[in-house]
Amino acid sequence: MNARLGRVFIVGIGGAGMSALARLLKAQGHEVAGSDAKDSKRLTALAAEGIQTFVGHSASHLFDESGVVRFETVAASTAVPDNNPEMSAAREAGLSILSRAQLLCAITDASVVASVAGTHGKTTTTSMLTMILQEAGLDPSFAIGSELNESGSNAHSGAGDIFVVEADESDGTFLVLNTFASIVTNVEPDHLNYWESFERLEQAFVDFAAGTRRKDGFSVVCVDDAGGKVLAAKAKALGADIRTYGQSAEADYRIELEQLDGGGWAFAVNAPDGTRLSITLRVPGVHNVLNATAAAICALGLGASGSDVVHGLSQFSGTRRRFDFKGSADGIRVFDDYAHHPTEIEATLRAARDVVGDGRLVVAFQAHHYYRTALFSREFGAALGLADEVVVLEVFAPGEEFIAGSSGQTLADNVTLSGDHVVFEPSWSAVPQQLVDRSQPGDVIMTLGAGEIGMLCTEILELLSQREHNRDS
Repeated sequence: MNARLGRVFIVGIGGAGMSALARLLKAQGHEVAGSDAKDSKRLTALAAEGIQTFVGHSASHLFDESGVVRFETVAASTAVPDNNPEMSAAREAGLSILSRAQLLCAITDASVVASVAGTHGKTTTTSMLTMILQEAGLDPSFAIGSELNESGSNAHSGAGDIFVVEADESDGTFLVLNTFASIVTNVEPDHLNYWESFERLEQAFVDFAAGTRRKDGFSVVCVDDAGGKVLAAKAKALGADIRTYGQSAEADYRIELEQLDGGGWAFAVNAPDGTRLSITLRVPGVHNVLNATAAAICALGLGASGSDVVHGLSQFSGTRRRFDFKGSADGIRVFDDYAHHPTEIEATLRAARDVVGDGRLVVAFQAHHYYRTALFSREFGAALGLADEVVVLEVFAPGEEFIAGSSGQTLADNVTLSGDHVVFEPSWSAVPQQLVDRSQPGDVIMTLGAGEIGMLCTEILELLSQREHNRDS
C-alpha cells in the first residue's frame, strides 16, 4: 500500500484505464470508490469486487452522512472536465488531486515496469506479454486497456516484481512512468490535439525509448514501421539499448511467416544469438504476428524462457473488443473491434480476410473525434474500401465542436467502393438492419470504432437469428 494515497476516489471509474487502477488500489489494500456518468458492466464488476460505485457525479460522493470528507486522494482522467462537481469539491476540501498518469506512477514506482506504447497494438501486445510472464511463473502485476479473454480482467496485483503497463501516449502518460523495459509497436500521427504536431509526438516516442537506458533497461522497437525505424536510430544514437524486430532484413529479431493456421499464423523468430522460436497464434492477422514478436522479445529480456514464450502465446485468445467474436447466426459470424485509426482498420480488415475465406466482409464503422476524422478522412475511406459492404455512422465526438470535413457523410463519400456498396446511416437504430440486409450466409459482419458501436452486435445477432428462423419455418 502507498500510505500517502490513503483512501482514493476515482472520477470516471468506469473507463478502461481507471477501472484497472481501481482494482489495483483495492488489491493493495486501499479503500476505493468512484463515479461514472452512466452505468456499465465495468461498474457492476467493480461493485462485485467490493469497490463502491456511483452513477452520475455529485460532490456529496466525497462526504459521509455527517459531512466529513471520506477520502485523501481524488484521481481523474484527462476526459473529466475541470468543472466536474467532485473535482470542484476535492479542490475546495484541499484533497490531493492526481491525474491518471500520476496515480499510475504511485502504484507502479516500486516495481520493474514494462511499458507498452505505440499508435496501434498496445492492448494486444500488453496482453500477450502478460500471458508469457504468467506462463513463466513470474506472476506480474498488470494494467491493460481491455479485459483479457482468459481472466476477464484488465488488472491484477501480482506477487512478482514486474508490472506490465499499457502506456498511453495520448496525454503524455508514457513519459512519466519509471519504465525499465519498453515496447514501441509503431509511430504514426495521432492524438495531435494534444501533441500539436507529428514532430513533437515523434520526439516524445524517442524520449520514451531512450529513457529506458537507465539501470540496464532496454526498448523493443518495430522497424517494419517507418516511424519505428526512425525512432530506433535516434534512440540508439542516444545510447539506448534498442532491440528491433520485423520482417525486415535489418531487424535484430527477424520474422519468417510460415503458414496460415486456421485463422491464426505460424511463424518463426530468428534471434541475434542464432536461436529460433517457432510460434503459433490463435488470433488472425500479420499485425498480431508483430505484436506477438514484440511481446516475446520483451519477455525474454525480463527472464522468460523460449518455451514460456511459445506456450504462452499459443494460449492467447485475444482481448475484449480486439477482433472479438460475438456469435454467429444464419451462417454469418459477427465480430467487434476497437479499430479507430486508418492503419488499425486496414490491419483488422486484412486479418478478417484470413477468417472469412470466400465470404464477404460487411462492416459498420463509427469514427471517433472530429479532429481525427477530418485529418484522416481519405485514409479512412481507403482502409474501409477493403470491405465489400460498408455502413458509416455519424462521428462519435461527445462534447466536441464540429470541424469542417469531419462528418460521417464526408467520410462515407471517401470510401473507395462503388454505388450502393457504401452508405451513410445517421440513425443508430437503423444500422443493425442495414448490416443484416447486406449480408448472406458465409459472410462476416464487423462493427468497428472506439465508441459504443459494439453494443449493436446483440441486435445484429437477433435479427440474423430471426431471419434464419423465418427462412426455415
